Amino acid sequence: MFEGLRDRLGGIFKELRSRGVLGEREVDVALREIRIALLEADVHFKLTKDFVAKVRSDLVGVGQAAHLDPSQQVVKAVQAALIGLMGGRGVSLKKAKLGVTVFMLVGLQGSGKTTSAGKLSRRFRKQGFSVLLVPADVARPAAILQLKRLAEQTNSEVFDSEGMSDSVAIVREALDRARIEHFDYCIVDTAGRMNVDDDLMDELRRINAVTMPHEMLLVVDAMTGQEAVNIGKAFGGGVNLTGVMLTKMDGDARGGAAVSLRAVTGVPIKLVGVGEKLDALEEFHPERMAARILGMGDVFSLIEKTEAAFDSKSAKEVAESFQKGEFSLETFRDQILQMRKMGSMSDILSMVPSLGARLKGLKVGDKEVVRTVAIIDSMTLEERCRPSIIKGSRRRRIAAGSGTEVAHVNRVLKQFTQMQKMMRKFSKGGKRKQIQMMQQMLNH
Repeated sequence: MFEGLRDRLGGIFKELRSRGVLGEREVDVALREIRIALLEADVHFKLTKDFVAKVRSDLVGVGQAAHLDPSQQVVKAVQAALIGLMGGRGVSLKKAKLGVTVFMLVGLQGSGKTTSAGKLSRRFRKQGFSVLLVPADVARPAAILQLKRLAEQTNSEVFDSEGMSDSVAIVREALDRARIEHFDYCIVDTAGRMNVDDDLMDELRRINAVTMPHEMLLVVDAMTGQEAVNIGKAFGGGVNLTGVMLTKMDGDARGGAAVSLRAVTGVPIKLVGVGEKLDALEEFHPERMAARILGMGDVFSLIEKTEAAFDSKSAKEVAESFQKGEFSLETFRDQILQMRKMGSMSDILSMVPSLGARLKGLKVGDKEVVRTVAIIDSMTLEERCRPSIIKGSRRRRIAAGSGTEVAHVNRVLKQFTQMQKMMRKFSKGGKRKQIQMMQQMLNH
């Protein structure tokens, strides 16, 4: 996510760091590069022009801050402009004070509406709310079957529209059921087209008149790049949007849609899909996204992912084992499996400030994680508790059992030994020493 833009901006800032002053000439050179970087990232050309003008006005004629070098001064101005362009602050989803909260998802065919409905359903079910999914796409039977499967996976209900061919009638009856049975949320998955046309807009307006939704969310595939902006304009002019859901953000290295859509549609981006799994859905926060784009990490999102992945009981048990200096291969494996719930390891590490740039080029893929878990699973309980007994013949047996090589087993044991030593030092130190160790871990 944002890899291309982040790399280009990082190179510009690195060049600026070598300069002792930030005069008008230096600003213009940097801004020319920034403009090219934004255009290459599929940011709308008019927005790019306005963006560069805003940054220039913030830099030219303003005295250089004593505590900032030229690159930091430009980063500060670019960060402020990015946050403003993307909406300034995150906007939460609406919820009815009483009765059913109705969400209506709109967008082109293939944008990810049905999957997004499933992700929303899972999100609300985890919060303890009841959800009714409504298949209003009568032109695509596969969408109805997909929504039924998603309802099963998220423990939600789906309205049975079998034999019905009028999308407006389906939504009307579904809403009646939602009100009678006291559902908390009703999520309407509408039809899409290959292109925006009058028939689609007319259907959406008629469904809107029936539902009066609390949220009408435009679902847009981030990988469509500049076209996402045109889609946003078309829907924004046809129906009363309240927000945008960007899908496939994990596959978009440019990020231009995320940067442009708020300014083009006039409505906030509220959610982003960052993977295929149903839990791969994040709230959109402009300030956090700006930090990611500029390679500053995203600590708040990392904390939220961690809280969602680690239950309080297991977190407490791990903390106690650390304090006692008890860190076994069993604990090591369990923590790896917990971290997998948080998403790809590369994405997680990129959220740690200053770490993403240092790890550039290092492949931290799921394949390595799966291999490590397989190796530990191939050990006996005694071997996991007493790794010191794992000698030559045992290592060969573990490698054969996990479908790996002895070199891989050796690597896992070495990583574990290093981690164990660190945890023992951590457990022996007082709070001040532990804080210093954590700082050293981040700095190295």
